[in-house]
Amino acid sequence: MNGLHRANRTAVFFGGVRPASPEEEKLAEEIGHALAEAGYRLLHGGYNGLMEAAARGASSAGAPITAVTLADKHDEWGAFNPYATASVHLPDLGARLNHYLDHADLVVAMGGGIGTLHELTAAAYYATTIRPVLVVLAGAMALRLLDFLREEKWLYETPTRPLGFLRTAESADAFRAHLSALHTTPIGGA
Repeated sequence: MNGLHRANRTAVFFGGVRPASPEEEKLAEEIGHALAEAGYRLLHGGYNGLMEAAARGASSAGAPITAVTLADKHDEWGAFNPYATASVHLPDLGARLNHYLDHADLVVAMGGGIGTLHELTAAAYYATTIRPVLVVLAGAMALRLLDFLREEKWLYETPTRPLGFLRTAESADAFRAHLSALHTTPIGGA
């Protein structure tokens, strides 16, 4: 491992089952690989699309990958992607979100559907209310969403709700730069 190593850290990946583009899928895989190289284990939904791409990248660098799902939906939603090395089956959506966020040292969110949007907004609320957790929005779809949320004032900074936990990454190199800065910059810092 290189100087980025963050032993025993957990990254949570939120991303949809239908990648917006081949570029977004490639970025998810590169992010997964960068996380594993930096010593993070990966928690994700366990299914296909961007989740599978991130897991494939993390797996290629030897990271443990845990799929987190709802106990009563697993049969309906199907088998986990082949990269999951462990699984957690929780009773409800609240328990699932709490599991993700209580274990997160870092959250990565990419494009997706309503489920991914729900996970992202829960992570943003958690980072401003419960404890600071770095949230990185990556890829064109997530960056457009962030622009919209800021423009429409769904997301804005106040003294009691600072947004220093949010970062953006248009590329794998930008994401790696965030990882390398984690050991020198506090999460709420500039």
